[in-house]
Amino acid sequence: MHTRKSKKILLYLFLLVILASINNKSLNKLKFDKVSEINISGLNETDNKKILKDIISLNLENLFFINIVEIVRIMETNSLIQSYKISKQYPSTLNIQIEKTNFLAKTNVDGQVFLIGSNGKLTKSNTYSEFLPFIFGKPKIEEFLKFKKIIDNSNILPKEIKSFYYFKSKRWDIELQNGIVLKLSKENPKNSLDEALLFLNDNNFLKINSVDTRIKNQIIIND
Repeated sequence: MHTRKSKKILLYLFLLVILASINNKSLNKLKFDKVSEINISGLNETDNKKILKDIISLNLENLFFINIVEIVRIMETNSLIQSYKISKQYPSTLNIQIEKTNFLAKTNVDGQVFLIGSNGKLTKSNTYSEFLPFIFGKPKIEEFLKFKKIIDNSNILPKEIKSFYYFKSKRWDIELQNGIVLKLSKENPKNSLDEALLFLNDNNFLKINSVDTRIKNQIIIND
């Protein structure tokens, strides 16, 4: 029994010595099939091709020694990507599946219109952005995403929102498509929004310009 264990230990040591003597350059000289196919899915054809071009520029030699770190860098810096999955299909195929980010709103940055994605990144505006609400003011993206979660958990629908107004006091107003402005409190925007929506639901026959719920347990309307 003891002899068998000794032989196994010697065998493991021998293998470790062999592996240690082979460096990456030596391994790269071995014959592996080069990457012959890269499949990218999830975005439109134009955007998929842009990513493909960037990955091809890495000069991938073979699938075994592919530089995943560089591919991850390309994916992480792309503002259209929410998440992705990289998989190797031996002997020579690389597959990348992409989930596109959801655009939530438009904002102005240095005179240019950008889209804010659910991934927290900005994308320069395109023709698909005309129905997104516009953010007036300069909130941090993290602040908007936090506020957007409050909206998503309320009874208001995204298509009902025309604009967001952000103030330096870190308070939000919401302008609806029907022109009504909801003035929300800074301290508890969730309860403030719920109160405003409940009031509108119970008084939908009134002609109202704004509903102000900034003060706790008090609703001020402007007609």
